[in-house]
Amino acid sequence: MESTATYLTTSEAAAYLRLKERKLYDLAAQGVIPCTRVTGKLLFPRHSLDLWLMHHLEGDRAARRMPPPVLAGSQDPLLEWAVRESGCDLALLCHGSGDGVRRLAEGAAMLAGVHLIDPESGEYNRPERLGLGAMGDLVALRWGRRRQGLLLAPGNPLALRGLVDLARPGVVVARRQPDAGAERLLRYLLARQGVEAEALCFAHHLALSEDDLALAVRQGEADAGLGVAAAARRQGVDFLPLHWEPFDLLMRRRDYFEAPIQRLLAFTREPRFAERAAALDGYDLGELGRVVYNA
Repeated sequence: MESTATYLTTSEAAAYLRLKERKLYDLAAQGVIPCTRVTGKLLFPRHSLDLWLMHHLEGDRAARRMPPPVLAGSQDPLLEWAVRESGCDLALLCHGSGDGVRRLAEGAAMLAGVHLIDPESGEYNRPERLGLGAMGDLVALRWGRRRQGLLLAPGNPLALRGLVDLARPGVVVARRQPDAGAERLLRYLLARQGVEAEALCFAHHLALSEDDLALAVRQGEADAGLGVAAAARRQGVDFLPLHWEPFDLLMRRRDYFEAPIQRLLAFTREPRFAERAAALDGYDLGELGRVVYNA
């Protein structure tokens, strides 16, 4: 019987893709196929395999389809504001980094904002780890570096001082959807501190955006959660900085030259863009616009 697990073993992935295990090992060693290593064993995310297979089979035929002018992926307060103010005509559909990757791969979005850390290497937004290794015209532009940290109730009444404190009895932690970049980062940082994510008491309802998580903390639905400094500033909650991360914009090379993306990038060179970034706090825009990946 075929496995329905989210992560497949080598034998399960080989059967799923109708490949020999030896071939699968070779593809993994070359960084061509998405996988991760846990306690010395390779695991293959099923949804990433589906994306890899789609692009491997469709090739340039998928690339010739014009995607709708949609910016999908992670919500970023500065990016969200810039899209509105620039008049670039991009529609926002921000349901997390993983969702953005899928929509970009399926041709349902022109642009995806992502901040997905690889739990094995600590690197960010690696196309082969995202299931995009076979997308031959993929380009990634750096939007900026963002400060991630714990969002806390105003005044920090529980005196939370770090990730370890999240495991204290009675502390309720807000969380994002499983394929959101913040959720992946939370688990990565917890592991580095030796804290099991399962030891935490999570809020019953998922926060589907940065602002939703900040609101959950402000309204008392949770005592803390991992998010960006800009969301803490916008919603009036305390912020404990923990980590700087890169936030990138993924697109097809052809779409870089389309009017929506060009208008958005042109707007970032206006003085009021820099003023807004400074007001929001938690951004380093020194590399904005740099090509960090070009297939």
